Amino acid sequence: MALLLAGDIGGTKTILRLAEATDRTSLQTLHEVRYSSHEFPDLVPMVQTFLKAAELVVGHKALPEKACFAIAGPVTNNRSHLTNLGWTLEAKRLETELNLSEVSLINDFAAVGHGVLGLAPTDLHTLQAGEPKGEAPIALIGAGTGLGQGFVLHQGANHTVYPSEGGHTDFAPRSELEFQLLRYLLEKHQIQRVSVERVVSGQGIVSIYQFLRDRRSMPESPRIQQVMRTWEQETGRSEKTVDPAAVITAAALEKQDYLAQQTLQVFVEAYGAEAGNLALKLLPYGGMFIAGGIAPKILPLLQNGSFLNAFLHKGRMSALLEQVPVQVVLNAEVGLIGAMRYAAQL
Repeated sequence: MALLLAGDIGGTKTILRLAEATDRTSLQTLHEVRYSSHEFPDLVPMVQTFLKAAELVVGHKALPEKACFAIAGPVTNNRSHLTNLGWTLEAKRLETELNLSEVSLINDFAAVGHGVLGLAPTDLHTLQAGEPKGEAPIALIGAGTGLGQGFVLHQGANHTVYPSEGGHTDFAPRSELEFQLLRYLLEKHQIQRVSVERVVSGQGIVSIYQFLRDRRSMPESPRIQQVMRTWEQETGRSEKTVDPAAVITAAALEKQDYLAQQTLQVFVEAYGAEAGNLALKLLPYGGMFIAGGIAPKILPLLQNGSFLNAFLHKGRMSALLEQVPVQVVLNAEVGLIGAMRYAAQL
């Protein structure tokens, strides 16, 4: 039995997990800790702190053989630079300094692709049962800080995960309201094009809110008005004291703020439409997984029908998408699960 180390590294928090593996699928978690990323100058001292604490839990020296770290940022040749932390991570250096036989760095959304293959039924909520086909592609989409997209292909008994930059494709408005949103974003940011990520993401929720407030002259509640004022005053800061997307979302779910409710309505429909675009390109009869940090938090809004209506609204191709299984990933640690599964395959 081997000890494996996995991590899900973000600009704000990092989760580390130590597990015992008997094979590629049998993984028993021994120790797990969530750290504030900014409290450490590099990943190495964080891992060292984690392994020292793990010794007290497992009752012996924790010496993992292999490790995989999922990183919220681009990974090239097993190297990544996290600009918001000032960390530069290189697999070879980590192997040496942590005395590991092998380390792999993967993009966080690639880790989601590996993670969905290890989820339990209780980790998922089905929006559309579809007609699953075991060997068909699997599609991944997830709105959070940005908009991640990717896909999984079967290769015999194995799977290969492919991340993509689909979130940076063009936002495609489908109604007069969305055309007005597009023009608003072009003018506001003085840009030549609008990516779908500018609309379908946490930042997108704030942008939609600002658009409805400014162009549709919808009144603001005093609470959200104050949060927005603070957030707008902090423009340019690396760390902000408020999270307007979370406040707007909570108000929409509470059904206490009309502007917030309209914001989330536009957001959910744009999210569903983009998921449908990805599904048309891949025909993922192996499943469409809605991951990311936002989806589980707005599950009641995804269930009300507008997400699926936008997903299926593809003219003559709608019947094809009715066959695609669509599931929301509820487990917030899907990336960590994926990193651990990847470590087990090294």
